Amino acid sequence: MASTETPVCDFGAPAPDFSLPGVDGKTWTRDDCKGERGLLVMFICNHCPYVQAVRDRLVRDARELAKLGIGCVAISSNDVADYPEDSFDHMKRVAEEFDFPFPYLYDESQEVAKAYGAVCTPDFFGYNADLGLQYRGRLDASRKEAAPADVRRDLFESMKLVAQTGAGPKDQIPSIGCSIKWRAD
Repeated sequence: MASTETPVCDFGAPAPDFSLPGVDGKTWTRDDCKGERGLLVMFICNHCPYVQAVRDRLVRDARELAKLGIGCVAISSNDVADYPEDSFDHMKRVAEEFDFPFPYLYDESQEVAKAYGAVCTPDFFGYNADLGLQYRGRLDASRKEAAPADVRRDLFESMKLVAQTGAGPKDQIPSIGCSIKWRAD
């Protein structure tokens, strides 16, 4: 399984809109997910070991970011024909098991992942209140195994800064993970 690294943050790039089904039975848009001070869009999936290693940290950080006015949403865009573990039913099970405090949405057409330029799981897009991109880095130093509990929380600290100032840090360490599993249309 080859790992892929995210590109450098394109500061100020707008957050593409979307309308996707959630595991909660609702259809969610970008604006439904946005918080008063920003939005964190996370491209994740169920089968990726990089995501599995940090699911508990995603939940922790999303809960804390919500208190700072940052809305969070997770989107799975993988081809479920080749990766059945990423199916909608499995998404429901994972969201329930880990008590996701954010909508977990299914991008069956993969158009949303393409609009955002997502390349891997996990891939994080942190936006300010004006929906201008301010963060495109990693969660923390975790890889296929969770990093020690006391590592710097890159994503959380960066999005806290975005909530407070509207701007993300200039220096960001790319996220790394499994490539998005594109359909072979």
